Amino acid sequence: MELTVRQRKKAVALVASLALTVGLTAALQRPAAAATDAVGVDFAASTGPFAGDASGALYALSDDGVPTYPVMAGARPTTITTKPPGGEQHPGGDPLDVTKEFFASGGKQVFVNIQDIYPDWPYNGGVRPSDFSTYAAKITAAVSTIKQKDPQHFDRYVFVPFNEPEGNWYGDYANLKSQFLADWSAAYQTIKAVDPAAKIAGPGLAYYQTNRLTDLLTYAKANNQLPDVITWHELGRSSLKDYRQNHYAAYRSIEASLGIKALPINITEWGNRRDLSVPGQLIQWLAMLEDTKVGGNTAYWTYAGNLNDNSAGANQANGGWWTMKWYGDLTGDTVAVTPPQANVPDTVQGIATLDGTRKQGSILAGGTSNDITLNLTGLNPKIFGTSVDVRVQRAAWSGYEGDLTQPPTVLAARQKVSHGATTVTIPNTDRMSTYQILITPAAGKAPVADVPWSNSTEAENTTLTDVTAYGQDTDANTWLYATSGKADVGSTNKVTAALTWNVTVPSSGTYRLAVLAGANKAPGRHALFVDGTFNQLITYTADLGWTYRGQAEVTLPLTAGTHTLSVRMSQDGTTLLPGSDIALDRFDLTRLAGPETSTYPARFARVIGTPQYTFGDGSTGAQLRIGPSTTGQFLLAAHDNGYYDLAIRYTAQKRSAKLALSLNGRTIKPPAGSGDGARKATLRVHFAAGISELRIGATGGAALLDSVTMTRATDGDAATTLIEAESGVLAGATRVATLDASTGSNASGGAKVTWLGGGSANTVTIARPAGTGAYDLGVHYANADQNNASHYNTDVISRPLTVTETGGASTTVAFRHNYSWTSFWWHTVPLDLTTTDGAVVLGGSTGYAPDLDAITLSPLVLSVTDSRQ
Repeated sequence: MELTVRQRKKAVALVASLALTVGLTAALQRPAAAATDAVGVDFAASTGPFAGDASGALYALSDDGVPTYPVMAGARPTTITTKPPGGEQHPGGDPLDVTKEFFASGGKQVFVNIQDIYPDWPYNGGVRPSDFSTYAAKITAAVSTIKQKDPQHFDRYVFVPFNEPEGNWYGDYANLKSQFLADWSAAYQTIKAVDPAAKIAGPGLAYYQTNRLTDLLTYAKANNQLPDVITWHELGRSSLKDYRQNHYAAYRSIEASLGIKALPINITEWGNRRDLSVPGQLIQWLAMLEDTKVGGNTAYWTYAGNLNDNSAGANQANGGWWTMKWYGDLTGDTVAVTPPQANVPDTVQGIATLDGTRKQGSILAGGTSNDITLNLTGLNPKIFGTSVDVRVQRAAWSGYEGDLTQPPTVLAARQKVSHGATTVTIPNTDRMSTYQILITPAAGKAPVADVPWSNSTEAENTTLTDVTAYGQDTDANTWLYATSGKADVGSTNKVTAALTWNVTVPSSGTYRLAVLAGANKAPGRHALFVDGTFNQLITYTADLGWTYRGQAEVTLPLTAGTHTLSVRMSQDGTTLLPGSDIALDRFDLTRLAGPETSTYPARFARVIGTPQYTFGDGSTGAQLRIGPSTTGQFLLAAHDNGYYDLAIRYTAQKRSAKLALSLNGRTIKPPAGSGDGARKATLRVHFAAGISELRIGATGGAALLDSVTMTRATDGDAATTLIEAESGVLAGATRVATLDASTGSNASGGAKVTWLGGGSANTVTIARPAGTGAYDLGVHYANADQNNASHYNTDVISRPLTVTETGGASTTVAFRHNYSWTSFWWHTVPLDLTTTDGAVVLGGSTGYAPDLDAITLSPLVLSVTDSRQ
């Protein structure tokens, strides 16, 4: 029997802890692949303007800058749900802290769960206050505070007086219906007393219920107290079957029967644990919500500040992020998509749009382990001509904390269109992946695939020595964290433990081995052997748990042919490596052919302002017209912290035209152009690992933007200054702590600076290069601070670090939780130095700062040139 949502939430923590005890026999074997799953896309059948409101998140943002602006803006949530000001349910997510960047990036609405003022779950011990006026006072305070402190955006807040009332105060509905309706009226009137224009949402049900919705709408209509937005949650796997007809359509029929004009709907929590971060699962939920043009926020199962598992590390993207980003890229009208099975969970689903201004068709599809055949019809020859260019990128699952840079183009073709139709078949065996398919008129250079050679090996399919394979059947139990292949390998805590497999590589060269793994709140190490000889150590940073996957990487040279790879828990055969008890999920070996390079065509960029294109020219057959009122927005992905060469190809239409550039909101002095015509600007710029936002406009005249190419320039890294934090000058209570080798820490110098902040006197001062200008300050930090939650969430706490230039300015940046005090991540802070030699002081007067291992200082820009092409 399926658990209720309320019971599921209570069971989540238990399920996660028991998952490793499930035998391998519980793992599902992949079924024999069918020839293909056929998906119809009719570009002549519009289903209305693209809504784009399904990718919001509950507690998506925990602090100002967590996640970073580029990560948040790239995922483009238009709605979020959070607590009221001063709410105690979770330590982060105060709307007055997190909404500045949300609104700046185009965020539309913030849903405020007023009951999150309480610290416990269920609220107030699960008991309705006997004196309801005590709760009404909390409602008044929440609405009044937001109105007073953020009046500019007050009309974008939506107040939610009750969240999951079935399990909070009104569970016995047969006897408490009248009480709930009376309390709805009291809450409604309390909110409107603060401001009659305040928006209200409800009933906030934990799952769809016709009777409660009918009762509320009937009562609210009679009393002129209808909510502005209707809300409920869709959390079970069964939602993928029932939502469209048994929930959404049934709800609309209630409105019709009562004579109520259709109200906006927001599914303020959607998705299981196994769905979040997984591209092939996310697309199923996004498709059903977009089909019905409703808003939606992903459920908060883990912790705040990482877009509900759809971002990684301090500033990085995982496969889930790219899926959300692609969804946010869609423009124009949605068109009819016909999957093989529309309302069957865990099957191929999709979304498609047509944008006539761009002359572009876009499709997102995934969720199957079969090949995907797209039968495209309705391709208007006035838009697409008689042949089209097809580009297909794949977003694979990279775990929760696994970095995924720009997804590769796995299929590219120029093909004929006959009577408005053509067919695209995508080779696919991975249900966890989603594909972005872009269709444009054939023009410019024919598109080419750029997928590097790679090989994936499931850990449970290797030769296992003194380790245990565990089933992680996320179909049978959707509240488990996602696992590749529905099994992993654990109990890696013996000297004799090893996983061994053979791989045949096509050519001699450098390869990257990425290990998808779960380190249980501590860093660790394994030994990599190649052909029986020790090669190097694999270092893992800490993760939330064994089943919350991160990713460790090493590079190694291999000659063409077959090699035996072995991951072992001992390097010498007698000593167990520190922190070796790590769950191993999948091994990905990828050929690295030259420096990391990625290209971003301007015709596929987001546009700030009015999109205008010149067709027939440029590498993709279209160039974006940029100027003072039209800017191209590019979300660039860097694998490393370091320098990259940006090549910006454009056409200056006037001799006076100059590029207007900004990187993550920081203006970059444009190159000095030397005439009109085709040009290339080249900039050597420092990037933080992960996602950065590049904006390109033009001043002094319009320009046509063709593309941006980003190439790793390791020779520029010599400009970076590395400083061990413990070498700085300590003041106050700040001290140096040695990190024993037994911790498995990745600290660079075997020590860290701790007890930093918590008062203005507790600081560390570091020397800095002479000179002024824009810098990136890299901070290798650890932060495992968290609350002891009274509920199933992991209540993590971000820690502030204040950076002060002596004689200059100060800035305070939040550093998100990273699971362990002995495991370090890099996070980059923009720093503009205004004095020639003023020392940099690190501390935290508003709270304790993270522990620090090392600091880097890198000039933001090393060189800028511009030349004719």
